[in-house]
Amino acid sequence: MPDTLTAIERRIYNYLVDYLKRETYQPSIREIGVRFGIRSTKTVTEHLQALQRKGYLDRTPSRSRALRILGLNLSPDTYTIPLYRNAQRELSDEEVEARYDLDRSLACSPDCFLVRVSGESMPDLGILEGDLILVEPRAELRTADLAVCECDGRVEVRRPAAVGSGDGSGARSSAAERNGGLSVRILGVARAVLRSLSHD
Repeated sequence: MPDTLTAIERRIYNYLVDYLKRETYQPSIREIGVRFGIRSTKTVTEHLQALQRKGYLDRTPSRSRALRILGLNLSPDTYTIPLYRNAQRELSDEEVEARYDLDRSLACSPDCFLVRVSGESMPDLGILEGDLILVEPRAELRTADLAVCECDGRVEVRRPAAVGSGDGSGARSSAAERNGGLSVRILGVARAVLRSLSHD
């Protein structure tokens, strides 16, 4: 499994993926530098070398646009979304169980991710244990949102008001709160539920 990326490596990687889907060829090293405010082409090259070393891309050093994203569906209509196996820990590349190619009309951002529900947190909405929840990371929750939370190691879907932030208006999703004696960490907003009907 590829090694964990730093924040800037992840941003550059996402940029490369989106650029390639949009243009069908890769940006030059100078274009990458301009995009991220990096004046030194040597620094950009070092970031690309790190991505290559960690198994995310392959490149030919002698050619400025010779980049190849490894193991990725490059359809312009989809995002490749990770499924994290353990939401109790920090969501990192080391915790990726699988990756799914989802249409952009469903996955609204390349930063979306999937987690597996623990328990029947909202059976009235048909959200059951084992379902995969597509999560959109968001800085604030609105009253109508469904919050995806990590509650002492369990992944639950709750109304913002049930998280412990009053009516849910403006609830900060980055904060860990105490709720009913449990440690609650909001992961983001539920965008969709994915469930396999196979009994294999």
